[in-house]
Amino acid sequence: MKEKIRMGMVGGGKNAFIGAVHRIAANLDGLIELCCGALSANAENAKISGRALFLPEDRIYTSYKEMFENESRLPVGKRMQFVSIVTPNHLHFEPAMLALEHGFNVMIDKPITFTLAEAKALQQKVEETGLQLCLTHTYAGYPMVKQAREMVKNGDLGEIRKVCVNYPQGWLSKATSADNKQAAWRTDPSKSGISGCMGDIGTHAAQLAEYISNLEITKICADLNIVVAGRALDDDGNVLLKFNNGANGLLMASQIATGEENALKINVYGEKGSLEWHQMEPNTLMVKWPDQPAQRYRTGSDYLYPIAKHNTRTPSGHPEGYLEAFANIYRNFALTLNAKQNGEIPSPEILDFPTAKDGVRGMAFIENVVASNQSDKKWHNFIV
Repeated sequence: MKEKIRMGMVGGGKNAFIGAVHRIAANLDGLIELCCGALSANAENAKISGRALFLPEDRIYTSYKEMFENESRLPVGKRMQFVSIVTPNHLHFEPAMLALEHGFNVMIDKPITFTLAEAKALQQKVEETGLQLCLTHTYAGYPMVKQAREMVKNGDLGEIRKVCVNYPQGWLSKATSADNKQAAWRTDPSKSGISGCMGDIGTHAAQLAEYISNLEITKICADLNIVVAGRALDDDGNVLLKFNNGANGLLMASQIATGEENALKINVYGEKGSLEWHQMEPNTLMVKWPDQPAQRYRTGSDYLYPIAKHNTRTPSGHPEGYLEAFANIYRNFALTLNAKQNGEIPSPEILDFPTAKDGVRGMAFIENVVASNQSDKKWHNFIV
C-alpha cells in the first residue's frame, strides 16, 4: 500500500461504545485513517466528538448527508474511500444507500438494515455499483474460527451432521433504567426492529453456524420469549435448525441468562470428528475424534491452515481477542479496497469478510424466526 485507506464514520460519537471499538479495530494495523465524521445527530455533540478525535474542523460534519455531499466534491486523493456506519439498526439503511450512491464503499454494523427488503435493496445497489460492503460479524474474524471453517471445507470432519450454537448473555436479566442507552434502543421496536435478542445476538450465532459449517439454514422451528415483564421484544429464544445438506442443529440465544457475560459457543459434529470453540477462550479450538484423544489447537501454531495464520498477529501463547478479530475484518476490507484501487484481484484470504449476502441472510433469519414463532406449524421454510 502506498497510502492509508481513508475512512469516514457515521455515528460513534462521545460515549458511544461500539464507535470506539470500530476506531480501535481500524487503527490496529496502521492501514486506515479516520479523516472525517458525522459522529452524532446532535450538532453540538458531533462537533465535540470530532474535535476529541482531532479531525479537521472542516471535516467534522453535523449530518451524514452533508458529509457525503462535501466529501464527494473533494479531490479523489483526499476524499474518504469508505464510511463506517455505527448507528442503531433503524439508522443503517439510509446512510448506507446514500454512501453507495455517492460512490463510497461501506462498512456497517449488523444487522445490516431494519428490514429484509432494505437489505435486498442494499445488496442490489452493491452489485450495480461494483463497490464493496462489509458487515461486522466480528466472530468470523477470529483465527480459530477461520481454522474451524477451513477444516470443515477440507473434509477433515467428514460430512457435517449437526451444528449447535449457544449465545447466552445476562446483561438484560433485569429491567433496565431509561438512561442505559444500549438497553434502551435494543429493546425498542422503533429502533431495533421486530426482534430483540434474536436480532442482536441470534444473528451472530446463525452467521457463525453457517460460516464454520459451510452450510445454509433451510428450515427453522423457533420459540421466542419475553422473560422480563414490560419488554416489547424477545430477550430469549431457542431455534431448531435444518441445513441444506440434511444436517440438523440447535441455536440458543438469551440476554436474560443471569451471570453470563458473552459466552458464545459452537459445536460442529461430522461423521469423522467434531470441533468446539468458545468465544471467551478464543485462542483454543478443540477437535475430537472417535478413536484418539481430543486435540487442542492453538492460535499462532505452525500446524494451522494458512488462513488462520493470515489472521494472527502474535506468536503462539500471546492472547488475541475481540479487538484483534474486529481488526481482521477491517484489515481484510482495507486490503481489498487497496487491491481494487490498484487494478489487482484481491486474494481469497483478504476477501474473507462478511458481505451484503451475509446481511441479507441475517435479516432473513430475523424475519423467519419471528414468523416461525408466531406460527402453529412445527417447521418453517427459511425464505430469503
